[in-house]
Amino acid sequence: MRVVLAGTGSAVGKTTIATGIMKALSGRGVQPFKVGPDYIDPSYHTMATGNTSRNLDSFFMTEAQIREAFTRAMKLSGSRMGIIEGVRGLYEGISPIGDTGSTASVAKALDAPVVLIINSRSLVKSAAAMVLGFRSLDREVKIEGVILNQVKNRRHYLKTRRAVEELTGTAVIGGIPRSSELEVEQRHLGLVPAVERDTIAAQIEKWGLAMEEYIDLEALQDIMSSAGKIRGERQPLWQRGNRKRVRIGVAIDEAFNFYYQENIEALEDNAASVVPFSPIHDEELPDVDAVYIGGGYPEIFAAELESNTSMRKSIQRFHADGRPIFGECGGLMYLMSSIDEREMCGVFPHPAEMTGRVQGLSYVIAEAVMDNLITEAGDKFRGHEFHYSRVLGASGGKFAFRVLRGRGIVDSLDGITSGSSLASYIHIHAASCPQFAANFTRNAWEF
Repeated sequence: MRVVLAGTGSAVGKTTIATGIMKALSGRGVQPFKVGPDYIDPSYHTMATGNTSRNLDSFFMTEAQIREAFTRAMKLSGSRMGIIEGVRGLYEGISPIGDTGSTASVAKALDAPVVLIINSRSLVKSAAAMVLGFRSLDREVKIEGVILNQVKNRRHYLKTRRAVEELTGTAVIGGIPRSSELEVEQRHLGLVPAVERDTIAAQIEKWGLAMEEYIDLEALQDIMSSAGKIRGERQPLWQRGNRKRVRIGVAIDEAFNFYYQENIEALEDNAASVVPFSPIHDEELPDVDAVYIGGGYPEIFAAELESNTSMRKSIQRFHADGRPIFGECGGLMYLMSSIDEREMCGVFPHPAEMTGRVQGLSYVIAEAVMDNLITEAGDKFRGHEFHYSRVLGASGGKFAFRVLRGRGIVDSLDGITSGSSLASYIHIHAASCPQFAANFTRNAWEF
């Protein structure tokens, strides 16, 4: 059983509705998914269902890998239903006419039915026109239902439902009223991560109750049940290349929590024991062979990170001893000399600063120009960058990656190196850089 919950565009209420539906059905076994390179929406899904949300992305993955990622996650969680929240509008991708990176591409790879979410504020008959347009653009995309959001009142809902059903032949399975309780706080990278909000669980409960009240969940399950067996080839997500046991310290706390679950599992599949630690709360690094510091919001917690002097010194000693550290985006910032003049680890002698506008927002294609912690010279890989910060004075640094698509740190270069340490603005997924875990664990053992 599977379904894609897609929007006609951004800001139509996909995350609130998708998370609420996941919560409402969580007792029946839901494995959540998110289309695209997103860390924050999945944190809501995970809290709603108790199962770790996974990302599906046709820029990172082949169709065969999308099928592998979906079926693998369903098996690991033992869930009956796979619910996939889309990204932006149903057909939005990296090209104005192509499929790559779109929600539609994932729906087609999985042969999954689609329920279209429409912001129906001030719409009645025009909502039917939107459904007809979305259905006719690509006949391989199976739009089997519609959810109307921002409904003014019951009369508005009934009129709009009649227009859509009679003029398009597509079932309307619910209408969500306008309500401030069905909104969620935003910040510069998107939604506030669930890990930061003690109250988010209560919000998700409200969303779940609202979906139970306003959506025909039995009709939704009928749509999910209409999906047949997933057909087509499947392809491994990552390489296996290390059998030597290593311990990898992974930074996980309020400041650092942007990790694709598959990255962690790829490390474990390459003989790594993952040891979590907190740069905010722990006094020093655990006994590990290498360190992985992912993305997050270190700028929000810069004061706490600066005040934990013993941890910063522990990381400095680890680097000075020649042991490997890999930092991604927020991790890169933490490894710099400072963030907005607050002292950080100093693995790299460059300050990072936040700016008032986005500095990098793109799918990335990069090529390794030298052997490094996670790739070898000549390797090409894909990733994603989204940051408002920049690194100052790095133009003279030693870089491992040439950025072929995207921005990087400076001058289309990324992956700054120092000793055995590597830091990059590029977020990678195990499927987009399948050699990542094998190389990282092997290098951790060798160093």
